[in-house]
Amino acid sequence: MNDGYLTIRQSATGIYKEKGSKFLSFAFPVNQEREALDLVDRLKKEYYDARHHCYAWVLGRDGQIYRTHDAGEPRHTAGDPILNQIRSRGLSDIMVVVVRYFGGTRLGKSGLINAYKKATDDVLEKVEPVEKFLYKKVRIHFRYAGMNDIMRLIDQNNLPIIGQSYESDASVVISVRESDLERIQEYFAVSPHIFEVRILPG
Repeated sequence: MNDGYLTIRQSATGIYKEKGSKFLSFAFPVNQEREALDLVDRLKKEYYDARHHCYAWVLGRDGQIYRTHDAGEPRHTAGDPILNQIRSRGLSDIMVVVVRYFGGTRLGKSGLINAYKKATDDVLEKVEPVEKFLYKKVRIHFRYAGMNDIMRLIDQNNLPIIGQSYESDASVVISVRESDLERIQEYFAVSPHIFEVRILPG
């Protein structure tokens, strides 16, 4: 199972100029739509005197969650070029905003498409791609006789413990990469009378 995809480590800025117009570009790592919208609002306040605040974002392993916005530019001349440059690099969990200051000369549709593409190119050249993995929370309920096996598995695989309970029996909640889930389940399946494994939602 491929549980990894490319995103960016941190934000970056770029710039492109064409016939007096200035295109400021901003790239951000994002995890959800609300976060992306908040960043757009922040840039609108900071660059309140700009004519356009155009953007695109892509979320998730398969990049199926996305949105573009032309922000007053002719349809498909801003958001789509931004989106296409993000996808051409295979990136997700990312948003690019391009803030345009109009320079007095109209660029035409092809000129706008090229300008937003170049502005996006400039900022994406400055980001550091990083591989991101998908994780699941797994609760393992066990008898105390299985304590050593649990701790050995956690230590050998560097699995972070994000919750634990020790009463008459015990349980731990660990974070496991999706690609390792089957192996983890098989590890405990040999002793079902000692271990109960449950994948938690979310």
